[in-house]
Amino acid sequence: MSQPILSDAMQHVEAVLFLSRQPLSSRRLAELAELEDGTQARTVVNQLNQHYDATGRAFHIKQVAGGFQLRTRPQFADWLRPLEYLPKPTHLSGPALETLAVIAYRQPIIKADIEAIRGVSCGEMLRQLLERGLVRIAGRSEQLGHPFLYATTKLFLTTYGLSRLESLPKADKLRGVGLPPWTFLEQNSTVSGNSSTPENH
Repeated sequence: MSQPILSDAMQHVEAVLFLSRQPLSSRRLAELAELEDGTQARTVVNQLNQHYDATGRAFHIKQVAGGFQLRTRPQFADWLRPLEYLPKPTHLSGPALETLAVIAYRQPIIKADIEAIRGVSCGEMLRQLLERGLVRIAGRSEQLGHPFLYATTKLFLTTYGLSRLESLPKADKLRGVGLPPWTFLEQNSTVSGNSSTPENH
């Protein structure tokens, strides 16, 4: 059975996303794919995803970090990971994940408040998260001494497949279940279409 032929717009968007190393906003995607505007870009993305689902493709277009990115489906992550040219997943320790979870839900937040919530010192955890680009210094607090405020980064959204911070699981759904589900995504990572930007955890 012959496969349906993609429209020019669909081919253009697919080609742009295949080569892009970072998520692209609908406006930027429209510009690069020579479409009318971001609305048309979003429409074409939906058409492509419907096509991928209907034809059983191993990849799809996912909305992450405020943009769109072509990624392999999560069920293929373990099979793809042995490829030598893919960066190894970044594994975070339990304390680092807990610190990241606190920052994600309470940002912007100062170090003293993170430590008050966790009940332990978090200086080393903050250093690791800053080095890995998952957390950034978002300014200084008005409190005495003007301590640094910490917040998550765009890389955090991209790494955990979140379109925006509002996509985080609601707190009332997490009572009694420990860490948020996204802290365990090491088992469900996906790889971007150009095979150079996997979801690192």
